Amino acid sequence: MSEDGQKAVSVIGFIGSVFSPWYAWSGRRDPANHCCINVATYGPGGRFTMTDRGRAALSTTRDTLRVGPSQMHWDGQSLVITIDEVSGPPVIARVRGTITVTPRAITGVELPLAADGGHVWRPFSPISDITVALEAEGWQWSGHGYFDANFGTRALEDDFDFWTWGRYPTAAGATCFYDAVRRDGSRFDTAIAFGPDGSAQPAEAPPRTAFKRSLWQVKRETRADPGTVPQQVLGMLDAPFYSRSAVRTQLNGETVTGVHEALDLTRFRNPLLKPMLAFRVPRRPGWSEPRRDG
Repeated sequence: MSEDGQKAVSVIGFIGSVFSPWYAWSGRRDPANHCCINVATYGPGGRFTMTDRGRAALSTTRDTLRVGPSQMHWDGQSLVITIDEVSGPPVIARVRGTITVTPRAITGVELPLAADGGHVWRPFSPISDITVALEAEGWQWSGHGYFDANFGTRALEDDFDFWTWGRYPTAAGATCFYDAVRRDGSRFDTAIAFGPDGSAQPAEAPPRTAFKRSLWQVKRETRADPGTVPQQVLGMLDAPFYSRSAVRTQLNGETVTGVHEALDLTRFRNPLLKPMLAFRVPRRPGWSEPRRDG
């Protein structure tokens, strides 16, 4: 998110694109055949790109994830993301440039979201600096960022009905909340305070507090001090089953603004959603390296 709070970006690298209808229709048998680097920019001139690509487009090394024309590379100090994608409707345009995420420190936290370890959250660096340099007017800026990963052996909708996640920068570092309702009715609620040195400790979590539903009427809640109603301050991604936004709330007396996500997996299980998603997530199974003359 930019320092002035007016722009934001999100980049997600998928091997086994969990929100791709093509991956679901394939039976999820071959994750490498449904890979993607999803790029979304939020604010004036924002774009959304999410192309489901085949295994020919995937290349991995210890330090690099490459999917077709885009890649993520760890250079020892920063995650350098090189983008060359095309956004989907309603505005079809090229999204090209570089995003650099530089962690203040790397944490040692790895948190199972399911008792058997079938889903794992790995927050590498909840406190990072970000530099955005895209080939579009006004899309050269810096701000604060976040770097994590999720791993799973089953579809999210097989194990969860609903979850919310939030990362809020604080005067002492950053606090993350992960609250989920599993399909068996049990809850997963966690709050972790991260320091700029990479330290992590359980945090006192104010009550879960509902706030205004998204445009698609996805239920939203996050943590807030009693008497405080969280408020969206920047709309980001709004889908029938998913909401991402910048949200202002109050935690232990401190007013903070961070990125919040709500995911309704009961809705996502509805098979009628898949054709809608295919309109936003094109499938490109083939890939060949561009020719270089000279």
